[in-house]
Amino acid sequence: MDSKTPFTALVPPVFKCKNYKLWATRMKAHLEANDIWEVVEEDYEVPSLTDNPTMAQLKSHTLKKSRKSKAKATLFVAISEEIFTRIMHQNSTFEVWNFLITEYEGDDKVKGMQVLNLIRVFDMHRMKESETINKYIDKLLSIANQIRLLGFEFSDSRIVQKILVTLLKDLMLLYLP
Repeated sequence: MDSKTPFTALVPPVFKCKNYKLWATRMKAHLEANDIWEVVEEDYEVPSLTDNPTMAQLKSHTLKKSRKSKAKATLFVAISEEIFTRIMHQNSTFEVWNFLITEYEGDDKVKGMQVLNLIRVFDMHRMKESETINKYIDKLLSIANQIRLLGFEFSDSRIVQKILVTLLKDLMLLYLP
């Protein structure tokens, strides 16, 4: 990135109905970096100006309206056309964000089932003969991070334990007749 390019010029990640939690995490970081996350997080109205507003009131009013517009435009750009047609009638970024959460993140029961499946995948994952240690570790970390993205704890010690057990088994196979 050129140091002269403003951060706001960076394109937000686009959500295409897959990996919602990953997209939401990246999108939140993008919105925070552009100082518009609060608009998504809080559903506030921009109050009307008084008859004789001060310069500070005018500036504040303009800034709040601008931030709301930027946040909504950013969310609209960051979703596929298919999703856009379903959320374009939402009045605020708060409503858009909550619709996406409800529609794609799932409730606690769904997330719990996803976590159980991921833990099973983690526990069952074995290192292939053609696989390098780095690729094996990357796969384990990827699964652990997916669990963490769903809001559940997954300790580093569990990952280390899995790696050590795997490596010890491989070493034993090499040295035992």
